[in-house]
Amino acid sequence: MVTLKTAENALKDVYLGVVANQLNVNANPLLARIKHSSKDVWGKEVRKLAPFGINGGIGAGSETDALPTSSGNGYVQFVAELKNLYGKIELSDKAVRASANNIGAFVNLLNDEMEGLVKASAFNLGRMIYGDGSGLIATAVSQSGKTVVCDKVNNLIEGMLIDVYTADAKKNTSPIKVVYVDRVNKTFTYESAEALTISADDKFYVQGSKGYEISGLGRIFDDTQDTIYGVSKSQYPWLKPYTSTAETEISDILIQQAIDFLDMNVDSKINFITCSSAVRRAYQEYLGAYRRNIDITELEGGFKTITHNGIPVVADRFVDEDTMYLLNTNDFTMHELCDWKWLEGEDGRILKQNQGFPTYSATLVKYAELICDKPCGQAKISGIKSTVTNPFGA
Repeated sequence: MVTLKTAENALKDVYLGVVANQLNVNANPLLARIKHSSKDVWGKEVRKLAPFGINGGIGAGSETDALPTSSGNGYVQFVAELKNLYGKIELSDKAVRASANNIGAFVNLLNDEMEGLVKASAFNLGRMIYGDGSGLIATAVSQSGKTVVCDKVNNLIEGMLIDVYTADAKKNTSPIKVVYVDRVNKTFTYESAEALTISADDKFYVQGSKGYEISGLGRIFDDTQDTIYGVSKSQYPWLKPYTSTAETEISDILIQQAIDFLDMNVDSKINFITCSSAVRRAYQEYLGAYRRNIDITELEGGFKTITHNGIPVVADRFVDEDTMYLLNTNDFTMHELCDWKWLEGEDGRILKQNQGFPTYSATLVKYAELICDKPCGQAKISGIKSTVTNPFGA
């Protein structure tokens, strides 16, 4: 007979390992290339020494001259607080009891819940990897009824619960729910238990997440803040990455120029290129125009993509339309207190009744932060023009 204890054992022993692997490897092509480590985690923080420059104790001289003066490697200490990542499933008491004598129905019930959790978590992890840690997903342009025009909608998806802010003031008392995203016209329709007036320049964040998300690529390339990982970029200019506003069409020369700069100046070997689907289509058109073979490679996690001189070029929905990132993924580490775990009570239970409701919930948790050891070894090209049009707007 199926009981809550049976469900708990299944969540712990059967689903946890599968879910952790799917979120770490299969959620996003870039995330799959980033190593995970519990090293350098101290309490609630990541504290990591990042080397820069070279050892200065090198020189040449005569056989009677003094030996070169020693000068060790340069280091700065990165300090960042671990971010709290959560995923929650819910089972109704009625559904559990209805499947008590039918193991197949019970398995289907858990499978549906876990598939939904993985899908939502994968979407949000992928979004965070490209974000700046603020949690900002879109900015309002205008509102008509319960439909909002935004600057972009690539970070929005049906079912998402979001908060609305004017400056630092939160407008809604309970999250509003995205019910439809029009990706061609860059609008979304929402439902809310309260009346809201959304104005131009209002900001949208995932519920409760403002300022609490992972420091992704957006944080590395954010030139509006002087510090990153607690270190001043004005004091240590080598922290600043390579940026270029191309305002031109994509080409091998444009890509190679950034790769060569990083290789020759900061000894960074680019091994991963990610861009919007519009930029990738433009690159494919460029390769086709010059009758070049388009090489395909398969990445970890089963992702297939084209390449530039053997370097994978991956399209990702979370990259801005005119943008390409060139990365050395060896410089990135997802520092974590532990891998994905179920949140347990003092009694060891993971399924808990929701107070006042005939439902049970379980919460998946991970405490982690993304650190790039060498921000200056990464590149961003923006302003890339494309002659390729897409009637679907993606």
